[in-house]
Amino acid sequence: MTSDPADLTVSDYLDGAREMTAADRPYLAHLLAEEAARRTTDPATAAGIRASFPDPTATREETD
Repeated sequence: MTSDPADLTVSDYLDGAREMTAADRPYLAHLLAEEAARRTTDPATAAGIRASFPDPTATREETD
């Protein structure tokens, strides 16, 4: 593990996003995936990453 965030790769961020999804932390997963997408040079790949980890605040359903 690196102590400098600048040393993290897209793969590192995606691994973290998957771990946060498994830990039922969707917002953190979304933030990590968003950073991975931002660091990706291919727009199609970035769009795929964003689609895989949507913003939970935009997709949640309100219940009474």
